[in-house]
Amino acid sequence: MTAKMILSLDGTVLQECPLDRERITIGRKDDNDIVINNLAVSSRHAAIITIMNDSFIEDLDSTNGMLVNGEQAKKRFLQNGDLIEIGKYRLKYINERVSKTTAEDFEKTMVMRGSLQGLRKADEADSSEDTQVRLTGAVPEEPVRQPEPVRGAIQILNGPNAGRELELVKSLTTLGKPGVQVAVLTRRPQGYFITHVEGGSYPSVNGQSIGTHPCALNDHDLIELVGIKMEFFLKV
Repeated sequence: MTAKMILSLDGTVLQECPLDRERITIGRKDDNDIVINNLAVSSRHAAIITIMNDSFIEDLDSTNGMLVNGEQAKKRFLQNGDLIEIGKYRLKYINERVSKTTAEDFEKTMVMRGSLQGLRKADEADSSEDTQVRLTGAVPEEPVRQPEPVRGAIQILNGPNAGRELELVKSLTTLGKPGVQVAVLTRRPQGYFITHVEGGSYPSVNGQSIGTHPCALNDHDLIELVGIKMEFFLKV
């Protein structure tokens, strides 16, 4: 069963939206997937990112913010039954599929050091000269039953960690700097894909911005994220 969001106001259900795409937007504009026509809601208020059985919601720098289970939140990994409040409206997350990923798994990070190019202002809180590029591996949805003939990896091309490799052994790997630019690499039967998750600018592949849609990766593609250049390649 596909996960979904149920929009309600004062106990009356207004809309049910299946989370059948990787990115679902919420806002006042008519071109959002979930439209809330209220002045307290920003034109692009929030986005829900769904990767396989897991979803998380991100506030898109809205004016009035959002609450998740009564707490102010900028980005939150979602679990079945979670309640999001945007103004007087409520969104209930329904996902009856069992997932092995937890919020702790999603936030587990390995810190790498890399140069921050053109984003120094956004990283004033970082006391060091380098920004942190976080690589987050979430637990796979289920064990891989048959070994893959090839496996993806990325190699850092610039900065202090030039030459370092990360093998993409998880179904989902998050790359970037929270609050600045974040993307998700996913492994699917068709291959590897990169999807923009957070930040005002998009990652690029071979010099081209990937925009809001998932981008398939090919052997030796060049990825740039938070000023860090990486090469994606396939290992036999």
